[in-house]
Amino acid sequence: MDLDPDLVAQISGRAKRAIRARMRALRQALPAAARRARSERICERVLTSPEYVSARSIALFAPQALEVDVSPLDAAARAAQKLVYYPFMDPTENGFTTGFRRVDASAELTDRGRKFLEPAPGLYQAERGDIDLVIVPALAVAPTGHRLGYGSGYYDATLPDVCPPGVALAVAFEFQLLAELPVTDADVPVQTLVTDQRVLRIP
Repeated sequence: MDLDPDLVAQISGRAKRAIRARMRALRQALPAAARRARSERICERVLTSPEYVSARSIALFAPQALEVDVSPLDAAARAAQKLVYYPFMDPTENGFTTGFRRVDASAELTDRGRKFLEPAPGLYQAERGDIDLVIVPALAVAPTGHRLGYGSGYYDATLPDVCPPGVALAVAFEFQLLAELPVTDADVPVQTLVTDQRVLRIP
């Protein structure tokens, strides 16, 4: 018997909210020193990955408090002469338009009222083929490549605009890697997962 899609969405939504609450609590309990050390190991794994090494351009994110600190990747990418992009959300009459803009220095990122630092309007906006690697944050990830974010659906809406040919790589602490996650048709998986203990590539 086929289930009502609306019912499936409701059940999935409740499950996702419960997982978000649990992951936030676990992340909050992680000592600052452990968070720094784990973040460093994640960055090291990213920097030595073939996805990063071969990339001519990379999209990063400005980490919020308690997230994996990927800020060292900005300086490393620029030192390797890679182009660096960051995500943005521009308000429209019906919501937001999303994408990535090229930033010449992380100091150019500003708080535009959406709880994360983003590039200002007017900077070059990436088109398909401009970005080789997208580093994606997550509250939880699964071996299928599916991830759980904060509920805005930003990356689910934006990744299909650049991947393929770009590759999406999610970073998370090992305890955020779960055996499975509730998934709907709107959830877009990544191709690679990197934690402080392993690298998983999705077949």
